[in-house]
Amino acid sequence: MNFCNWEAKRLISLAIPVFLAQVTLVLMSVVDTIMAGQVSPTDLAALSIATGVWNPAMLALQGILLALTGIIAQFSGANDKANISHYFQQGLYLAILLSAIGFSIAFFADMIILRLNTSQEIADMAFDYIHFVKWGIVGFLVFSVYRNITEGMGMTKPAFYISLIGLAVNVPANYIFIYGKLGMPALGGAGCGVATALVFTAMAIVQVIYCQFSKKIDAKALLANFKAPKPSTMWVITKVGIPISLATFFEVTLFACIPLFIAHLGAVAVAGHQIAASVTTLLFMMPLSLSIAISIRIGNLYGQHHLKQLKEAVSTSYILAIMIALLLATITFFGRNLISQLYTDDAQVIALATSIMVLACIYQLPDALQVSANGILRGLKHTTPISYITFISYWLIGFALGYVLARTDLIVPAMGPHGFWIGIIVGLSVAAILLMLTVTRRFKREPFTS
Repeated sequence: MNFCNWEAKRLISLAIPVFLAQVTLVLMSVVDTIMAGQVSPTDLAALSIATGVWNPAMLALQGILLALTGIIAQFSGANDKANISHYFQQGLYLAILLSAIGFSIAFFADMIILRLNTSQEIADMAFDYIHFVKWGIVGFLVFSVYRNITEGMGMTKPAFYISLIGLAVNVPANYIFIYGKLGMPALGGAGCGVATALVFTAMAIVQVIYCQFSKKIDAKALLANFKAPKPSTMWVITKVGIPISLATFFEVTLFACIPLFIAHLGAVAVAGHQIAASVTTLLFMMPLSLSIAISIRIGNLYGQHHLKQLKEAVSTSYILAIMIALLLATITFFGRNLISQLYTDDAQVIALATSIMVLACIYQLPDALQVSANGILRGLKHTTPISYITFISYWLIGFALGYVLARTDLIVPAMGPHGFWIGIIVGLSVAAILLMLTVTRRFKREPFTS
C-alpha cells in the first residue's frame, strides 16, 4: 500500500476537530457513568441498562442522517450548491420524521426493560431515564443534520466548539438532577436522562445560530426559498443511510445488549462491563473520527473524479488506521488500572473492568480497519454491503460466539462478560476483512458509478 504524506495531513486535519468533538460528546457519557457510579452500583447498573435500550435506537436514527455527509461531500467536490441546499432542507424534514419514530420507540421501552431479569429498583430507574431523555431526540437529530452538512462541506471545527458547550451544560445539569440541587428532585441515575435531553437541545440551538451567521456555511442562503417536503429526495437520503444506520445499530447493540444478557449475574458484572465499554467507546472516537474524515475526503475526490488520488487516499487511510490501533492498544493496556479507579472504588468491579480491557487491546486493529473501510464506502455512497456484512460479522458470528462462551459450557466453562468480548474480537475481525474486500472489488469494477 502506498502512503501519501499530503493525503495523511489532509485526513488528519479533517479528523482532529471531529475527534475532539466526538471525544467531548462521549465524555458526556463518561461523566454520566462516573457520577451515577458514585451514587451506587444500582444507579450505574440502571444507567447501563437504560442506555443499552435507548442508545442503539437513537444512534440508528442518526445513522440514516449520516448519509448526508457523503452526499454533501460529493456535491461540495463538484461545487454544486443547489443540491447542497436541496438536501439540507430535505434532511431537516427527515429529522422531524425520525424524531417521531424515536418517541414511539421510547413509548415501548418499558416493555423491554420489564422483561429483563433484574431488580425492580433498577428497572424503574432505567425506565425513568428513557422517559426523560426522549425529549432531547429532536435536538439531537436537528444537530446531526447541521453537523453532517457542515462536515460534508469540509468544515469539521464547528461541531467541536458546539460540543464543548454541550459538555459545559452536561456536568452541572447532572449534578442538579442526580443529587436534587436547586430545588429539583434527586433522581439518581435517571437524572442523567434529564441532563442529556437539555444538552442535545442546547447544542441544536447553538448549532442553528452559528450556521445562520457563518459566512463559510451560509445557512441563510442554503435555507432560502425553503421548499416543500420531497419524498423522493428523502428516500434517496434514507436509501443511502439505512445501511449506515443498520451497521451502527448492529455494532452499538453488540456492546449495549451485553448488559442485558449478564444482568442476572448482578450489579458487579454489569458495572464492570459498563466501565470497560465506556473507556473503549471513548478510545473508539479516534478511529471513528478518521472514518468520518475518510468519508469526507473520498466523497470530495469522488465528486472531482480524481481516481489516482482516490486510491492514494484509500491506502493512506488503512495505514493511518493501523497506527491509531497500535496507539490505542498501548493506552488501554498500560492505563487500565488507573482508568478503572476513576469510575469506582469497588475492588471487585475494578478487577473485572481491568481484565476486560486487556481483551479490548486485541480488537483495536480489526476495529480500526473495519471502520476505515466503512468510511471509504460511505464516501463512495456504496453503502448497501455495509449492512449485511456488519450483521453477519457482529451478530451471527460475534454475538453468537460470545453468547456460547459467556453463558454456556459448550466450548469452555461459562466465562461471563469475558466471553462476549472474545466474540466481539472475532466479529470485528471478520467485518474488517469483508469490508476491505468490498472496497477492493468496488475499485476494480466501476470506481465512479454510484
